[in-house]
Amino acid sequence: MLALLIENYESETEPAFNEPDPIEVIKFRMEQNNLKSKDLAEIVGSKSKASEILNKKRRLTLTMIRKLNKSLGISAELLISEYKLAN
Repeated sequence: MLALLIENYESETEPAFNEPDPIEVIKFRMEQNNLKSKDLAEIVGSKSKASEILNKKRRLTLTMIRKLNKSLGISAELLISEYKLAN
């Protein structure tokens, strides 16, 4: 019984581990390569777009996904995953 309660609690409170968050993947790759937001701005087109993306205020466009795939080597499949925008 306790195992069922724990399983139920975990399924309701923990995020699904199906796909990683695309923005966290970008941040991780930037950290790996010692890149700053200005470097991301060069890829996505502007400082404001880079900031909005990193703060989850803007969705990635297909063009951005292609550029990120080419520039940072992040799988396009990861980048097209759904993610929740900040309020």
